[in-house]
Amino acid sequence: MATNLRLQSAALVMLLLVSSIGAPATAQDTFVDPRQPTPDNNIMAIYGNSDLSNCFSHFDTNDTSGSASEGYGEQVWTQANTQIEVDYTCRSESFKQDMYLNENGTISIQLDFMIYADTSNCGQDNVDCTNLTLTLYKGGIELAMQEFPATATNGNDDSVIWNVDVDRNMTRFNRSGEEPQLRIEFSAPGYNGVAGLCQFTYCGGEFRMYYSTPGNDTGIVDFPIINQSMPLIVDDDGALGAVSDALPGFGLMAGMAALAMAAVANSRISRKD
Repeated sequence: MATNLRLQSAALVMLLLVSSIGAPATAQDTFVDPRQPTPDNNIMAIYGNSDLSNCFSHFDTNDTSGSASEGYGEQVWTQANTQIEVDYTCRSESFKQDMYLNENGTISIQLDFMIYADTSNCGQDNVDCTNLTLTLYKGGIELAMQEFPATATNGNDDSVIWNVDVDRNMTRFNRSGEEPQLRIEFSAPGYNGVAGLCQFTYCGGEFRMYYSTPGNDTGIVDFPIINQSMPLIVDDDGALGAVSDALPGFGLMAGMAALAMAAVANSRISRKD
């Protein structure tokens, strides 16, 4: 009887060793999708089409497929008495794994714009104006909002850098529903020219946002991504619970450990009998 128990224990130990050695090799062989976030691939690139009607993002700063070849999207207004107004959202493609952020880190957003609108009367009665406003979402949950009233509206390119400190609502972005989204809003009157004679003077306005392109530090969101594994859970009965988002092979090790514990417990009971 004792010999059989020793053989069983030895077999369990061998299984644990094989699983612990084999797991890292399996993890190294696993394909890493460059469009997915990792601690070493933490820059989310923002892309879109030429008229800003489709703005999207992923984590491959070299893959511009589907993005405007000009490197920007824009809307142009050419009539008098026109409101220069945009409101669109850039959505990340679905994650394959949850994304975890350093609770003491900062999300850094850098965007470049070119805006041409008449903001000279903003703040007066009956003049509808909204400063350039960025809103960061986790799925449908608003995380942070910031206005940028100093952004140039005279037709010159201007950069916006927004640093968002990570709080307890931002430490985990669950896959398939909580991917990051960035909303962009702006509204101001366009130019009416001289007495509305648009054929002779400039009327209307323009709004342009530059997308991420290889080698340029614009149209990007820098996330402080960290590795995260969930701790092994032991319930009230002493049983090992499931491990979520754990290190590769850890679930197998936990299972083998449970079997080993059961074998030891069984041997003690047998000896008492």
